Amino acid sequence: MAGLIVVAVLILFALFIAARTVRIIPQARAGVVERLGRYSRTLTPGMTIVVPFIDRVRPLLDLREQVVSFPPQPVITADNVSVGIDTVLYFTITEPKSATYEIANPLQAIEQLTVTTLRNIVGSLTLEQALTSRDEVNDRLRVVLDERTGKWGIRINGVELKSIDPPAGIQEAMEKQMRAERDRRAAILTAEGVKQSAILTAEGEKQSAVLKAEGGKAATILRAEGEASAIDTVFKAIHKGDPDPKLLSYQYLQMLPQLARGDANKIWVIPSEFTQALSNLSGFAADVTERRQKPEPPPPPPITPGDPSHS
Repeated sequence: MAGLIVVAVLILFALFIAARTVRIIPQARAGVVERLGRYSRTLTPGMTIVVPFIDRVRPLLDLREQVVSFPPQPVITADNVSVGIDTVLYFTITEPKSATYEIANPLQAIEQLTVTTLRNIVGSLTLEQALTSRDEVNDRLRVVLDERTGKWGIRINGVELKSIDPPAGIQEAMEKQMRAERDRRAAILTAEGVKQSAILTAEGEKQSAVLKAEGGKAATILRAEGEASAIDTVFKAIHKGDPDPKLLSYQYLQMLPQLARGDANKIWVIPSEFTQALSNLSGFAADVTERRQKPEPPPPPPITPGDPSHS
Protein backbone atom coordinates (compact mmCIF):
# COMPACT_ATOMS: atom_id res chain seq x y z
CA MET A 1 0.00 0.00 0.00
CA ALA A 2 2.81 2.38 0.92
CA GLY A 3 4.56 1.53 -2.34
CA LEU A 4 1.50 2.53 -4.37
CA ILE A 5 1.35 5.84 -2.59
CA VAL A 6 5.01 6.51 -3.29
CA VAL A 7 4.54 5.63 -6.96
CA ALA A 8 1.53 7.94 -7.25
CA VAL A 9 3.47 10.76 -5.64
CA LEU A 10 6.39 10.25 -8.01
CA ILE A 11 4.05 10.27 -11.01
CA LEU A 12 2.42 13.50 -9.89
CA PHE A 13 5.83 15.06 -9.29
CA ALA A 14 7.00 13.99 -12.74
CA LEU A 15 3.91 15.50 -14.33
CA PHE A 16 4.48 18.73 -12.42
CA ILE A 17 8.13 18.86 -13.51
CA ALA A 18 7.12 18.20 -17.12
CA ALA A 19 4.54 21.00 -16.99
CA ARG A 20 7.17 23.40 -15.68
CA THR A 21 9.73 22.25 -18.24
CA VAL A 22 7.72 22.24 -21.49
CA ARG A 23 6.05 25.52 -22.45
CA ILE A 24 3.94 26.20 -25.56
CA ILE A 25 3.86 29.84 -26.76
CA PRO A 26 0.84 30.76 -28.97
CA GLN A 27 1.18 32.70 -32.20
CA ALA A 28 1.59 36.51 -31.87
CA ARG A 29 2.65 36.07 -28.25
CA ALA A 30 6.03 36.41 -26.57
CA GLY A 31 7.34 35.35 -23.18
CA VAL A 32 10.28 36.75 -21.20
CA VAL A 33 12.34 34.15 -19.32
CA GLU A 34 14.21 35.11 -16.14
CA ARG A 35 16.88 32.80 -14.77
CA LEU A 36 17.53 33.27 -11.11
CA GLY A 37 15.89 36.69 -11.26
CA ARG A 38 17.77 38.01 -14.31
CA TYR A 39 16.69 38.29 -17.95
CA SER A 40 17.64 35.14 -19.85
CA ARG A 41 15.85 35.08 -23.19
CA THR A 42 12.59 35.80 -25.02
CA LEU A 43 10.37 32.87 -25.97
CA THR A 44 8.98 32.86 -29.50
CA PRO A 45 5.77 31.10 -30.67
CA GLY A 46 6.03 27.29 -30.53
CA MET A 47 7.16 24.68 -27.98
CA THR A 48 10.19 25.38 -25.81
CA ILE A 49 11.89 23.87 -22.75
CA VAL A 50 12.87 25.78 -19.64
CA VAL A 51 14.66 24.70 -16.50
CA PRO A 52 12.14 24.24 -13.70
CA PHE A 53 12.69 26.08 -10.42
CA ILE A 54 15.51 28.06 -12.08
CA ASP A 55 13.81 29.70 -15.10
CA ARG A 56 10.75 31.82 -14.57
CA VAL A 57 8.44 32.79 -17.48
CA ARG A 58 6.75 36.15 -17.05
CA PRO A 59 3.17 36.71 -18.30
CA LEU A 60 2.93 36.54 -22.07
CA LEU A 61 2.88 39.75 -24.09
CA ASP A 62 0.46 40.33 -27.00
CA LEU A 63 2.37 41.35 -30.15
CA ARG A 64 -0.73 42.27 -32.16
CA GLU A 65 -1.80 45.87 -32.77
CA GLN A 66 -3.79 47.11 -29.84
CA VAL A 67 -6.31 49.92 -29.53
CA VAL A 68 -6.89 51.99 -26.44
CA SER A 69 -9.32 54.88 -26.00
CA PHE A 70 -8.62 57.59 -23.45
CA PRO A 71 -11.39 59.57 -21.71
CA PRO A 72 -12.00 63.22 -22.65
CA GLN A 73 -9.26 65.56 -21.52
CA PRO A 74 -9.76 69.33 -20.99
CA VAL A 75 -7.48 71.37 -23.25
CA ILE A 76 -7.24 75.17 -23.52
CA THR A 77 -6.70 76.57 -27.01
CA ALA A 78 -4.67 79.64 -27.97
CA ASP A 79 -7.82 81.83 -27.85
CA ASN A 80 -8.59 80.70 -24.27
CA VAL A 81 -11.40 78.27 -25.09
CA SER A 82 -11.60 75.10 -23.01
CA VAL A 83 -12.48 72.04 -25.08
CA GLY A 84 -12.76 68.35 -24.29
CA ILE A 85 -10.81 66.05 -26.61
CA ASP A 86 -11.20 62.26 -26.89
CA THR A 87 -8.24 60.35 -28.33
CA VAL A 88 -7.83 56.85 -29.73
CA LEU A 89 -4.36 55.27 -29.78
CA TYR A 90 -3.08 52.38 -31.92
CA PHE A 91 0.20 50.76 -30.81
CA THR A 92 2.21 47.56 -31.20
CA ILE A 93 4.81 45.97 -28.89
CA THR A 94 7.96 45.43 -30.93
CA GLU A 95 10.48 44.61 -28.16
CA PRO A 96 9.07 42.38 -25.36
CA LYS A 97 12.22 42.84 -23.23
CA SER A 98 12.05 46.65 -23.33
CA ALA A 99 8.27 46.64 -22.79
CA THR A 100 8.84 44.49 -19.68
CA TYR A 101 11.82 46.21 -18.07
CA GLU A 102 11.86 49.80 -19.42
CA ILE A 103 8.40 50.86 -18.27
CA ALA A 104 6.30 49.72 -15.33
CA ASN A 105 2.83 50.57 -16.67
CA PRO A 106 2.94 51.17 -20.43
CA LEU A 107 -0.75 52.13 -20.88
CA GLN A 108 -0.74 54.68 -18.07
CA ALA A 109 2.51 56.16 -19.36
CA ILE A 110 1.16 56.43 -22.90
CA GLU A 111 -2.04 58.05 -21.64
CA GLN A 112 -0.24 60.71 -19.64
CA LEU A 113 2.20 61.35 -22.48
CA THR A 114 -0.72 61.71 -24.89
CA VAL A 115 -2.49 64.22 -22.63
CA THR A 116 0.57 66.41 -22.12
CA THR A 117 1.57 66.34 -25.79
CA LEU A 118 -2.01 67.06 -26.88
CA ARG A 119 -2.18 70.09 -24.59
CA ASN A 120 1.08 71.44 -25.99
CA ILE A 121 -0.06 71.03 -29.61
CA VAL A 122 -3.65 72.23 -29.25
CA GLY A 123 -2.57 75.04 -26.92
CA SER A 124 -0.72 76.65 -29.82
CA LEU A 125 -3.81 76.57 -32.07
CA THR A 126 -7.05 78.52 -32.06
CA LEU A 127 -10.37 76.75 -31.77
CA GLU A 128 -11.06 77.08 -35.49
CA GLN A 129 -7.60 75.76 -36.36
CA ALA A 130 -8.01 72.84 -33.98
CA LEU A 131 -11.35 71.93 -35.55
CA THR A 132 -10.07 72.17 -39.12
CA SER A 133 -6.54 70.75 -38.63
CA ARG A 134 -7.21 67.34 -37.15
CA ASP A 135 -4.90 65.56 -39.56
CA GLU A 136 -2.04 67.88 -38.70
CA VAL A 137 -2.65 67.41 -34.97
CA ASN A 138 -2.81 63.63 -35.42
CA ASP A 139 0.50 63.52 -37.31
CA ARG A 140 2.32 65.74 -34.84
CA LEU A 141 0.97 63.76 -31.90
CA ARG A 142 1.97 60.44 -33.45
CA VAL A 143 5.51 61.62 -34.19
CA VAL A 144 6.06 62.84 -30.61
CA LEU A 145 4.59 59.71 -29.02
CA ASP A 146 6.47 57.34 -31.31
CA GLU A 147 9.74 59.10 -30.49
CA ARG A 148 9.14 58.84 -26.74
CA THR A 149 7.83 55.27 -26.68
CA GLY A 150 10.51 53.86 -28.98
CA LYS A 151 12.82 53.09 -26.05
CA TRP A 152 9.96 51.25 -24.36
CA GLY A 153 9.75 48.75 -27.20
CA ILE A 154 6.38 50.15 -28.31
CA ARG A 155 5.60 51.56 -31.77
CA ILE A 156 2.78 54.10 -32.10
CA ASN A 157 0.93 53.29 -35.33
CA GLY A 158 -1.57 56.09 -35.19
CA VAL A 159 -3.39 58.62 -33.05
CA GLU A 160 -6.88 59.87 -33.84
CA LEU A 161 -8.84 62.71 -32.27
CA LYS A 162 -12.21 61.10 -31.83
CA SER A 163 -14.08 64.26 -30.87
CA ILE A 164 -13.49 67.89 -29.96
CA ASP A 165 -16.28 69.27 -27.79
CA PRO A 166 -16.30 73.06 -27.23
CA PRO A 167 -18.54 74.62 -24.54
CA ALA A 168 -22.26 74.86 -25.24
CA GLY A 169 -22.19 78.66 -25.62
CA ILE A 170 -19.29 78.53 -28.10
CA GLN A 171 -20.98 75.75 -30.02
CA GLU A 172 -24.23 77.74 -30.27
CA ALA A 173 -22.31 80.81 -31.47
CA MET A 174 -20.54 78.69 -34.08
CA GLU A 175 -23.86 77.33 -35.30
CA LYS A 176 -25.25 80.87 -35.62
CA GLN A 177 -22.13 81.95 -37.50
CA MET A 178 -22.43 78.96 -39.81
CA ARG A 179 -26.11 79.69 -40.41
CA ALA A 180 -25.33 83.35 -41.17
CA GLU A 181 -22.58 82.28 -43.57
CA ARG A 182 -24.96 79.95 -45.37
CA ASP A 183 -27.58 82.71 -45.62
CA ARG A 184 -24.92 85.05 -47.01
CA ARG A 185 -23.87 82.49 -49.61
CA ALA A 186 -27.49 81.90 -50.56
CA ALA A 187 -28.06 85.66 -50.97
CA ILE A 188 -24.92 85.94 -53.10
CA LEU A 189 -26.01 83.05 -55.29
CA THR A 190 -29.48 84.57 -55.67
CA ALA A 191 -27.99 87.95 -56.61
CA GLU A 192 -25.67 86.28 -59.11
CA GLY A 193 -28.65 84.49 -60.64
CA VAL A 194 -30.64 87.72 -60.94
CA LYS A 195 -27.61 89.46 -62.43
CA GLN A 196 -27.05 86.73 -65.00
CA SER A 197 -30.76 86.74 -65.84
CA ALA A 198 -30.74 90.53 -66.36
CA ILE A 199 -27.60 90.29 -68.49
CA LEU A 200 -29.08 87.54 -70.64
CA THR A 201 -32.35 89.47 -71.00
CA ALA A 202 -30.50 92.63 -72.01
CA GLU A 203 -28.38 90.66 -74.48
CA GLY A 204 -31.52 89.13 -75.97
CA GLU A 205 -33.22 92.52 -76.28
CA LYS A 206 -30.07 93.96 -77.82
CA GLN A 207 -29.84 91.18 -80.39
CA SER A 208 -33.57 91.51 -81.11
CA ALA A 209 -33.25 95.28 -81.63
CA VAL A 210 -30.21 94.76 -83.87
CA LEU A 211 -32.03 92.16 -85.92
CA LYS A 212 -35.13 94.38 -86.20
CA ALA A 213 -32.97 97.34 -87.26
CA GLU A 214 -31.16 95.21 -89.82
CA GLY A 215 -34.51 93.92 -91.09
CA GLY A 216 -35.91 97.47 -91.33
CA LYS A 217 -32.74 98.60 -93.06
CA ALA A 218 -32.94 95.77 -95.58
CA ALA A 219 -36.66 96.45 -96.17
CA THR A 220 -36.03 100.17 -96.67
CA ILE A 221 -33.20 99.44 -99.09
CA LEU A 222 -35.34 96.99 -101.03
CA ARG A 223 -38.27 99.44 -101.06
CA ALA A 224 -36.02 102.26 -102.24
CA GLU A 225 -34.50 100.03 -104.89
CA GLY A 226 -38.01 99.05 -106.00
CA GLU A 227 -39.16 102.67 -106.17
CA ALA A 228 -35.97 103.65 -108.01
CA SER A 229 -36.53 100.82 -110.46
CA ALA A 230 -40.17 101.89 -110.94
CA ILE A 231 -39.18 105.52 -111.47
CA ASP A 232 -36.51 104.46 -113.91
CA THR A 233 -38.99 102.28 -115.77
CA VAL A 234 -41.57 105.08 -115.89
CA PHE A 235 -38.90 107.56 -116.96
CA LYS A 236 -37.73 105.27 -119.74
CA ALA A 237 -41.33 104.62 -120.84
CA ILE A 238 -42.12 108.33 -120.91
CA HIS A 239 -39.03 109.19 -122.94
CA LYS A 240 -39.63 106.26 -125.21
CA GLY A 241 -43.16 107.51 -125.91
CA ASP A 242 -41.82 111.03 -126.62
CA PRO A 243 -44.66 112.93 -124.87
CA ASP A 244 -45.39 116.50 -125.78
CA PRO A 245 -45.32 119.35 -123.19
CA LYS A 246 -49.08 119.41 -122.91
CA LEU A 247 -49.22 115.82 -121.62
CA LEU A 248 -46.41 116.53 -119.14
CA SER A 249 -48.31 119.60 -117.90
CA TYR A 250 -51.41 117.48 -117.38
CA GLN A 251 -49.44 114.91 -115.38
CA TYR A 252 -47.87 117.69 -113.33
CA LEU A 253 -51.30 119.06 -112.43
CA GLN A 254 -52.41 115.58 -111.34
CA MET A 255 -49.47 115.34 -108.91
CA LEU A 256 -50.17 118.68 -107.23
CA PRO A 257 -53.03 117.36 -104.99
CA GLN A 258 -50.75 114.61 -103.72
CA LEU A 259 -48.10 117.19 -102.83
CA ALA A 260 -50.64 119.17 -100.80
CA ARG A 261 -52.08 116.10 -99.04
CA GLY A 262 -51.34 115.77 -95.30
CA ASP A 263 -52.37 117.31 -91.98
CA ALA A 264 -49.00 119.03 -91.52
CA ASN A 265 -49.33 121.09 -94.71
CA LYS A 266 -50.81 124.33 -93.39
CA ILE A 267 -49.32 126.61 -96.08
CA TRP A 268 -48.89 125.55 -99.69
CA VAL A 269 -46.80 127.66 -102.04
CA ILE A 270 -47.73 127.34 -105.69
CA PRO A 271 -44.58 126.71 -107.71
CA SER A 272 -43.69 128.88 -110.71
CA GLU A 273 -44.16 125.98 -113.08
CA PHE A 274 -47.88 125.95 -112.25
CA THR A 275 -48.69 128.88 -114.62
CA GLN A 276 -46.68 127.32 -117.41
CA ALA A 277 -48.57 124.06 -116.89
CA LEU A 278 -51.92 125.88 -116.94
CA SER A 279 -51.03 127.71 -120.16
CA ASN A 280 -49.97 124.48 -121.79
CA LEU A 281 -53.12 122.80 -120.56
CA SER A 282 -55.34 125.64 -121.83
CA GLY A 283 -53.67 125.44 -125.22
CA PHE A 284 -54.24 121.73 -125.23
CA ALA A 285 -57.92 122.23 -124.34
CA ALA A 286 -58.32 124.80 -127.13
CA ASP A 287 -56.82 122.40 -129.65
CA VAL A 288 -59.18 119.68 -128.53
CA THR A 289 -62.20 122.00 -128.79
CA GLU A 290 -61.11 123.21 -132.26
CA ARG A 291 -60.72 119.66 -133.44
CA ARG A 292 -64.18 118.80 -132.19
CA GLN A 293 -65.79 121.88 -133.87
CA LYS A 294 -64.02 121.37 -137.22
CA PRO A 295 -66.29 119.41 -139.59
CA GLU A 296 -65.04 116.14 -140.68
CA PRO A 297 -64.31 115.73 -144.43
CA PRO A 298 -66.87 113.70 -146.37
CA PRO A 299 -65.96 110.16 -146.97
CA PRO A 300 -64.73 109.29 -150.46
CA PRO A 301 -67.33 107.88 -152.86
CA PRO A 302 -67.48 104.20 -153.17
CA ILE A 303 -65.59 102.65 -155.99
CA THR A 304 -67.86 101.06 -158.60
CA PRO A 305 -66.42 98.35 -160.77
CA GLY A 306 -66.14 99.35 -164.36
CA ASP A 307 -66.13 103.08 -163.65
CA PRO A 308 -63.74 104.66 -166.21
CA SER A 309 -62.84 107.47 -163.80
CA HIS A 310 -61.11 105.03 -161.45
CA SER A 311 -59.40 103.01 -164.03
